[in-house]
Order: sequence, then structure tokens, then C-alpha cells
Amino acid sequence: MGLDDKIRDSDSGRSPSDDEKQVTGVGAGQFEKAVLDDLPPDPDAGLSEAERAAIDRKLLWKLDLRLIPWLCLLYLISFLDRTNIGNAKLDHLNESLHITGGQYNACLSIFFVSYALFEPLTNILLKRLRPSIFIPIIMLLWGIVMVTMGLTHDFHGMMAARFFLGMAEAGLFPGINYYLSCWYKRSEFGVRAAIFFSAAAVSGSFGGLLAAAIGQMDGIGGKRGWAWIFILEGLATVLVGIASFWMVFDFPDEAHFLSEVDRQRVIRRLKADQQSSAEHEEFKMEYFWASLKDWKTYMYAMIYMGADMPLYAFSLFLPSIIKDLGYASTKAQLLSVPPYAAAAILTITVGYTADRTRQRGICNICTSVLGVIGFSMLCAGTSPGVRYAGTFLGALGIYPCIANTIVWTSNNTEGVYKRGVTMGFVIGWGNLNGVVSSNVYQMVDSPLYRQGHGIVLAYLTLFLGGGSALMWVLLRRENGRRERGERDYWAEGLGEGEMEKLGDRRPGFVYTL
Repeated sequence: MGLDDKIRDSDSGRSPSDDEKQVTGVGAGQFEKAVLDDLPPDPDAGLSEAERAAIDRKLLWKLDLRLIPWLCLLYLISFLDRTNIGNAKLDHLNESLHITGGQYNACLSIFFVSYALFEPLTNILLKRLRPSIFIPIIMLLWGIVMVTMGLTHDFHGMMAARFFLGMAEAGLFPGINYYLSCWYKRSEFGVRAAIFFSAAAVSGSFGGLLAAAIGQMDGIGGKRGWAWIFILEGLATVLVGIASFWMVFDFPDEAHFLSEVDRQRVIRRLKADQQSSAEHEEFKMEYFWASLKDWKTYMYAMIYMGADMPLYAFSLFLPSIIKDLGYASTKAQLLSVPPYAAAAILTITVGYTADRTRQRGICNICTSVLGVIGFSMLCAGTSPGVRYAGTFLGALGIYPCIANTIVWTSNNTEGVYKRGVTMGFVIGWGNLNGVVSSNVYQMVDSPLYRQGHGIVLAYLTLFLGGGSALMWVLLRRENGRRERGERDYWAEGLGEGEMEKLGDRRPGFVYTL
């Protein structure tokens, strides 16, 4: 991989050296020299292009094998643990705890309150405590809370357990997305984030199968089937959390599974991708305020809530929706599997497509159309066949947009702490809308649930589809302004170090559409 390839902007498809020379007035060859001066020593100097490419492919494969599978397992467990209450409901949770439909919805809502409150802070803690310490600790905590959910005897106990579950789980999803963005180029991140998030869809299908099996333990040890769902899945989380002390690695500059040479290669390829996220950066409150002052933070938060609220509404209530189509509890658990499996496949497909086309906004818009059609079928349909088909399209329209929006946010936010804070706010705001998703499906609206489907449809149309379209237009306009040199004044009189601190406000930074 030669210098021209290394400094090529991975999402614009053009050499940033041309942009920098046009926008900042850097002379021919000076930007290339600045890039080289800022890079670690090249361990592959003197090798041919083919040899460099082979080493890069081998390195990328090594990263994938060591990072992706275990992180997917962690998120599968996380999503399973936060949504299995929907499966537990089918195994008579409400009747055993003597809780009403409104109290059940309150148990769902309280999770998202604590989750959203603590989420913006977690990426800062992840950076300061190191991933190999922070992630295993929060897993141990929420595994213990999960076990206590199976030991509760009333509404108040379940409310307390769900609150602490949200607090403990708050750091995993934004933390791992931020963590992965510090390992991969922007053009490589999308498909890997999609594979990671597809674990949520897999957990939906796996959760239905697992709940159907564990539910058969009803009465063993004096516990109902729903209690065993929480207890056994909580114990599994504790075991995986302990193993994570050895299976989760730190950031590239400290990861012990890399040799010193490979560590240099990782940092060089990220630096060449115009990322500073591979190395240490001292936390300053200015990074926090930079995120809050950035209009993109609020746009991405709106887009993300347009996908996240429907995601939780769908995940928490799909078993009940299918049961109200006329199927028994166990069969309803099993029929919830196929929509999730289809969603997992499309999530990875969209991630791959967005990486190759660099059109994440268009991918969001097109995918959201499937969700709009699906929930329109659920709103208008009366036959079980039409409504079950609607759940398929609904899942296909929701799940791919979650991962794609997170990657879109990461691609267009530069700076270690600013990116972490921005992703925390975006994901936190989306999850706060889980309070809405917990209350849109009321028992009095069964079996058609038209009010709930209508609210989800509005979120998909206005916030996900409409927000993505508006963001695409605004980013395209801003890229045009930078190409025409209208942002030159941002960089006037700044040195190389000061230029880097501008992050995505650097005039040569090209936004991913």
C-alpha cells in the first residue's frame, strides 16, 4: 500500500491532499510530508505494493478474528437480557407478580430512563478505565441484576431490578461502537458495525428459541418458567463477563495481542485515514462542549431515535403481537424467530453496501421504506397472514438503520473524546425514546394494536426517513462549501497540531453522505 493509497480519504474516494492544497493553501507535496511526519515509523519500507497489500489484508483479518466474534457475543447477551422480559411475559410474568398492563409498561420504561441517563458518560469512562476493565465489570454487574430479576416477588422489586439493569448495560453498545471506530478505517467500520449489531437480531431469534426451552422448566425448584429465563440467562452473563477480562483488548496503542510492528501498522493506517483516535488524547471539557455545539449531534440524535424507538417497540412486543394473531405461547415464541433472522441478514448486507457506495444516508432512506410498508400493513391489515408479513418488513426496515446510523455518526465526528461524547448523546437520546416504545402498545388495544403501529410508523417516516434525507442534503451542501474554499478561514494561521484539533471542522475533512 503506497502513500497515495494511505492518504486517500476512505469515504470521499479522493485524495485529501488535493482538498488540503485547495482549501488551506498547503503547497504541492507539503501535505504529503506532513502526513509522513505525523505517522509512526513505517515497518514495511522498501516492500512492493503487492507485499504491502498482502500484509494489510493479513493484519485486517487478524483484527477481525480477535475483536469481532467476542464483541458480537457480548452484544447478543446484552440485547437478550434487556428484551427477554417480553418472552417472560408470555410465560405468565404478569400473573405471578400480580402486575397490571400499565405496571408492566412501567417496568419496561424505567430501564430506558437509567440507560439514557448514564449512557453519555460511559465512553469517557471506557477511555479512562480501558476496555479490558470497563466492559467486563459492567457485564458482571448486569448479570447479577438479571439473576435478581428472577428472584423478585412483586412490581416494586422488578422496577428496581430493571432500573439497575439499564444503568449497568448503558456502557456496552455506545462503548463498543466507539471502540471499534478506534480500530478500523471509516470505509471498513460499517460492515463490522453491522455484523456487531446483527447480534441484536440474532438474539431476538435465539431468545425466542431459548425462552421456549427454558419455559419448560416451569415449577422446578418452586420457580415459574419466567423466573428461570432471568436466572439462567443472568448466570450465563456473569460467566461471559469473567471471561471478558481476558477476551476484551485495549485500544491499538496498548493492545497486547499485537506485536510492536503490527501496532505501528494499525496506527499508521488510521492516521492515513485522517483519524486521531488511535492514540492517547487528554480529556478536556472543550471536547464535551464541542459535541454539544455541533449541529450534527442533534441531527443524528433525531435520526437515531427514528430507528431506536421502533426497534425497542418491535423487540419488546413482537412475541405478544404474534400471540395475539391467535398462536399459543410456545408457538408465538418460535414464530418470532424468522423476522429476526431476515433482519440480521439485511443488516450485514446494508453495512457492506454502505461501505462500498459511501452513501449511508441513501441506505437509511431506502431501508426505512421497508419499515414504513411493514407497519402500514400492520396498521391496516386484519388477517394473520398479512400482519405476520408486516412484522417481516418491519424488522427489515428497522434493524439495518441502527448500525448504519451509528457508523454514519462516527464517520463524520473526528476527535477521540468528541466522537465518544457525540455517540453517547446520540445513542442515549435514542434509548430515552425507549420510554415511548414501552408504552405505545397497550393491552386495551389488542389484538390489532393500531395506535402503537401508527406511532412507530410516524417515527419511521418523520425521523428516520425524513431526518436522513435532510441530513444528506445538509452534508452535501457543506461538502460543496468546503470544496469551493468557503471554509478556508477556519484554518488560517493554524499549525499542523492546531489543524488536527479542529477534527471534522478541518476544512479538508470531507463528510460521508
